[in-house]
Amino acid sequence: MTRKICTLVYALRDGQVLMMLRRKQPNLGQWIAPGGKVELDESPMEGAVRELAEETGLRAVGRPELRLIITETSPLPDWQWLMFVYLVREFEGELSSDGREGELAWVPIDQVATLPIPQADAIFFPWVIDGSPGPLSLKFEYDADLHLLDWRIE
Repeated sequence: MTRKICTLVYALRDGQVLMMLRRKQPNLGQWIAPGGKVELDESPMEGAVRELAEETGLRAVGRPELRLIITETSPLPDWQWLMFVYLVREFEGELSSDGREGELAWVPIDQVATLPIPQADAIFFPWVIDGSPGPLSLKFEYDADLHLLDWRIE
């Protein structure tokens, strides 16, 4: 089994968070934060900054804030993830996307929970935006059908 290293980047603006309606797997048809796999020559932060720019046209100003480190496991060899979740409060540029990954939208923070979002995201999203000291480490365990079995703070 190989663990995939990836990032999610939540950009905040005026009580809204930038979300993406995924057009492909994983998470097809669900709303998630922009992000993606970390390249071999990148740190997780570098990957987060790159993915934010590539998927949204926005460039982080200053250092993104590392909020969560998430491990996701399952019996499936291709569902082993190590995720670094960042928060960006300051950015520049114009929102743009080629649409390959999905459709972007600014969503009021209090409406994110009403969207179709992955099970784990519904659990960890409040910790991303609550302003508490971070990062926090979480582990999510799934079955072979990718139903969430258990999760915990580590």
